[in-house]
Amino acid sequence: MQERASSATGHNEGVHELLIERPQKGVAVVTMNRVADRNSLSLAMIDGLHAAVSELAENSGVAAIVLAANGPVFSAGHDLKELSAHRADPDKGLAFFETTMERCSGMMQAIVVCPKPVIAAVQGTATAAGCQLVATCDLAVAAENAEFCTPGVNIGLFCSTPMVALSRNVTRKHAMEMLLLGEMLPASRAAEYGLVNRVVPQDELMDAAISLAGKIAKKPSATVAMGKTAFYTQAEMPLSGAYAYTTKVMVENMMARDAEVGISAFLQKRKPKWKSS
Repeated sequence: MQERASSATGHNEGVHELLIERPQKGVAVVTMNRVADRNSLSLAMIDGLHAAVSELAENSGVAAIVLAANGPVFSAGHDLKELSAHRADPDKGLAFFETTMERCSGMMQAIVVCPKPVIAAVQGTATAAGCQLVATCDLAVAAENAEFCTPGVNIGLFCSTPMVALSRNVTRKHAMEMLLLGEMLPASRAAEYGLVNRVVPQDELMDAAISLAGKIAKKPSATVAMGKTAFYTQAEMPLSGAYAYTTKVMVENMMARDAEVGISAFLQKRKPKWKSS
């Protein structure tokens, strides 16, 4: 893997909590770095991820994003210590709980609406909202030792918001099994469920994720953005509405320069030169 120049956002006692790197042309890697706190999603981390994804969405030099983490845990989900501390508030934490859940939902949706594909690179356990984060990403690559879990039911806090992303990526029976049992799911089973795309050896994880992002970065970015938006939009529609909507998208796509260039190159048996890449 190429050496990655890095920058950072977020701060906790002198430790950068979020690293943003550019390993190769068109690819950005966002790495959660709250290792001591199991990369839990504190309010600051949630806001940091939201800001990073939003900024990269507007960066014309970025075509694909890899979301990774340092340490043995990808993300333990919400920062329960932070949440519990606010039970001492006059409202017993109500306002802080609402703020945290609303901002986390906003961050997850920012990943979905980001015109650049987001790929999770999961090197360890991903639990609760951490599992939600993986399910929210467009693609996911997991190390062989990675594990996934929605354990909220075990502590009296059902994983209701993680359920949104989970139930949109795996079958209902599999989602309900994960939500009701709260047991760890090994990477191999997660791949069978459709929660991750591929499983690779631990030492090949980042190379695999960056390689996948690099392949996407070589595609026409305007076409990819149009396609990603259409995918999530039609998925929420009835069959007839989905076909009506995607018919319009296909026509709009056919009128775009990239389609003209790409089809022409295909017919002439040569490589296309994309304007939007």
